[in-house]
Amino acid sequence: MKHTVLVVDDHEMTRVGLRACAQATGLGEVDWLDADTLSGALAAFAAHRPDLVLLDLKLPDSLGLQGLRRFLAEAPEARVAVFSATEDPVVVEQALALGALGYVPKSARSADILDMVLTLLRGGSLPQACREPSVGYGVTPGTESLNPTQLRVLELVLAGNSNQQIADALGLALGTVKNSVSSVMLKLDAQSRLHLISLFR
Repeated sequence: MKHTVLVVDDHEMTRVGLRACAQATGLGEVDWLDADTLSGALAAFAAHRPDLVLLDLKLPDSLGLQGLRRFLAEAPEARVAVFSATEDPVVVEQALALGALGYVPKSARSADILDMVLTLLRGGSLPQACREPSVGYGVTPGTESLNPTQLRVLELVLAGNSNQQIADALGLALGTVKNSVSSVMLKLDAQSRLHLISLFR
C-alpha cells in the first residue's frame, strides 16, 4: 500500500535530499510531496490528504510552534510530526502537548529519519529519545513557573527570533515582549539572552 508524506521545509536541499535518499534506498512505498511555506502546506494537505506531514518550525510565514498550532487547527485530522533542527526540551515538550505525533530531529542521519517516517506511517511510536524531552536533555528547572505567554516567548527566543519578530508572530506590543523576555530571564536566573539560550543547549 502506497503512503504519501508531505515534507514542509523552506530549504529546497532538505526536501530534495530526503526524497533522493528515499529513492536511493529503494523506499518505494512512499510518495513524497513538498511545500516551502505553511500556507502551501495547508493547500497541499487539502488537495492530497497525505498520510503524514513532516513540519519544520521555521517557515517564511510562521515561527516556532505557531505553524503547528495553525496546521492542526485548520486540519485537525492531519497526522503531523515536527521536523526541526531545534531540539530544545521546552519546544519538544510543547510540540508533543499540542498534538504532534513525534519529534524528528534534522540532526539524525537520513537513514534514521526515513526509519522514523516509516515507523509513524505504520502506526508505531518513535523511540523515547525522539519523543520525550527529559531523555538526553534534562528540562531546565523553572520552566514550570512560566505562564503560557512566557513559554511561547521562550520558544521563539530559543528558535533565534528577535523581540520584534516575536512581537509580530504573537501579535503583541514590542514592550510586552521585552517585559516577557525579562521575566523569563529572571525566573530562569539567566544573566543574558545568550545565557538563556545556553541553558537549553
